[in-house]
Amino acid sequence: MKTKNSPTNQVVTVTRVEVLHEHVVRLGFSDGCVGDVDLGPELWGPVFESVAGDYELFRRVRVDLGTIVWPNGADLAPEVLHAQAVPACSHQSK
Repeated sequence: MKTKNSPTNQVVTVTRVEVLHEHVVRLGFSDGCVGDVDLGPELWGPVFESVAGDYELFRRVRVDLGTIVWPNGADLAPEVLHAQAVPACSHQSK
């Protein structure tokens, strides 16, 4: 996906995820951005109900096909995650 926040308007994908606490994760992106994102507001609707309500399930998040996914099939669009991470982004080498 292309994002207007990417310096070269390149396709940006999630390359790593680390659960920090509650619904907050640290995400790394293919453009070198690393930022912390509170996913709480994104975890609504039927597919996210179990992820939001079960911290052990939330902690099982992983990177797959350029975004984050949970064992129940829930996932979030990488462009949405990148847009949320950019304000707190520190650019680090990949």
